[in-house]
Amino acid sequence: MNGLFVGRFQPFHLGHLDAIQFALSKVDNLWIVVGSSNKENEEKNPFSADERKEMVLSSLDDSMIQKIKIYNIPDFDDHKKWADDIDSVVPKFDVVFSNDEITKHIYEKKGTKVIQVPYTNRDELTGTNIRNRMKNDQKWEHLVPAGAKKVLDKIDVRNRLKIL
Repeated sequence: MNGLFVGRFQPFHLGHLDAIQFALSKVDNLWIVVGSSNKENEEKNPFSADERKEMVLSSLDDSMIQKIKIYNIPDFDDHKKWADDIDSVVPKFDVVFSNDEITKHIYEKKGTKVIQVPYTNRDELTGTNIRNRMKNDQKWEHLVPAGAKKVLDKIDVRNRLKIL
């Protein structure tokens, strides 16, 4: 069975890692969509699709990497068009893992099962919180996997966020 998991991963954090591990416990293969792939160098979307993909891959172990494939999907102003783009690019999937109400509504309407992902430490594990911590020179390293931290250090994340 194949599953779909969509995220912006701005940045990839421990909550995303837990969500992927949860999804992989339910399916044989997981198609991961890097959403808003056409957005970068913005305050809300500071990282490119390639940087986000590198964060994800560098945070997973080999057994997980063998079961996933990552796809970049741009934003559209039309949610149906966005979902249709996913369906045309990503191989067939049987279940969607999402807590997003719009994604849930779209795929349930298409007849696809949607499973909610348990949140991990939702108060701290949000992209907005982590980006704000980075920008304000607060501790953030404990909120991302080691692999993602390496990517973020390589791109000098604090400087990038201050410039944006």
